[in-house]
Amino acid sequence: MKTVIITLFLTIALSLSASAKVSVDRILKSSFSKATKIEKKRIILSSKQFAKVKSKAKTAVRTKVYRYYDIKRNSKSLGKAILITRKVRSKKATVLYAFDNKSRLKLTEIMAFSEPPEFIPSKRWMSQLQNKNSSAKLKIGKDIPTISGATLSAYTITDGARVARAIFQLLKKRK
Repeated sequence: MKTVIITLFLTIALSLSASAKVSVDRILKSSFSKATKIEKKRIILSSKQFAKVKSKAKTAVRTKVYRYYDIKRNSKSLGKAILITRKVRSKKATVLYAFDNKSRLKLTEIMAFSEPPEFIPSKRWMSQLQNKNSSAKLKIGKDIPTISGATLSAYTITDGARVARAIFQLLKKRK
């Protein structure tokens, strides 16, 4: 009986946490405290841009359409955030990557994760991606350590960071 109650409690807790929507605006404003406006936008990469992103990211890129956010204080841009969705094992994860105007990755936040929760990397591990300069390779096993038990998640998130950085660099040039 005790096992049934614990199982029921965990099932309810997981379903409530999964259904709770996390606000992109709230997350971005917590990292960009001077932000007064978050503009939701979309980019559709041209074939040339797609090839450039793939080349710079040094990983597979499967879509040309991305959602991004322009983070502003009044009319001045403070940075940009890009949502990247990639397959981990058999299900997808969506991560928000935010960059400041100095091209530093300021925030990595998992927005959706469909794999089992034990495959979610810790906040501590995720923080290793932050504040790296734009020339950092962001490669697992080189400058980013692997995670025992969540290796595929680690690869997916670091690959996504490189894709997001390549898209961010394109967006910076479009001004």
